Amino acid sequence: MRTSSKFLVLAGIATLACSSGLRAQMGQPAGAGKAPAAPAPVHDLSGVWNMRGTPEQRKYLGSTYTADGPAMTAWGKEKYDAAKPSNGPRTNALTVTDDPVLRKCFPPGTPRIYLQPFPLQIINTPKEIIMLFEYDHTIRQIFTDGRAHPDDVIPTYMGHSIGKWDGDTLVVDTVGFNEKTWLDRDGHQHSDQLHVVERFHRVDMNNMVDDITMEDAKALAKPWVTQLHFTLHPEWDIMELACPDNQAFESFEK
Repeated sequence: MRTSSKFLVLAGIATLACSSGLRAQMGQPAGAGKAPAAPAPVHDLSGVWNMRGTPEQRKYLGSTYTADGPAMTAWGKEKYDAAKPSNGPRTNALTVTDDPVLRKCFPPGTPRIYLQPFPLQIINTPKEIIMLFEYDHTIRQIFTDGRAHPDDVIPTYMGHSIGKWDGDTLVVDTVGFNEKTWLDRDGHQHSDQLHVVERFHRVDMNNMVDDITMEDAKALAKPWVTQLHFTLHPEWDIMELACPDNQAFESFEK
């Protein structure tokens, strides 16, 4: 059981400094100094996980994925330059930001959802793997029953995800995005051509990595590649966090 944060810090940190989730993300992985973790179970990612940054990532992981950002097309650069994020080096006041999460309470999308400093729970079923994110109780379905993406996929915030096991690595392919989300919290944007491929590998019982490749011919000049690290927290439960209850959106209209 964790102690719940009572509100989000609206300046983009989005949680109190005392939040156990934020402490873990900022480089304090659970179990430091303990005996090595047991081997990982096969084809099973279930449990409550929290992202943590590597030493190299800690300076920027709250807003983006890599130190130098992606290579952008002219379209992508124009969108990025026009954005007014409230996180990262181009911070704007909350009354000015056009961040779709802070401004409109839109779902963060894939993979930006990982940058929200709250844990996620993975649930395995015979048909699909379900990711339940604490942030705004967002649900992501990853179908593992052999289906393909539908030809008439409906654009959504999180996209349409299908997965398969490659040895002990879960490969997840996601398409079908709308254009209402950002790739990160620094204002890098994407089109409906966004294609995200993730490779989840459980290193041992308590640690998992996600190798992410983002492709978008309209927004990115070349694929944007990163790796995120997660720590298992068997003692945690996912709690309720409703975006409208935790962010004073009414102030933007005053």
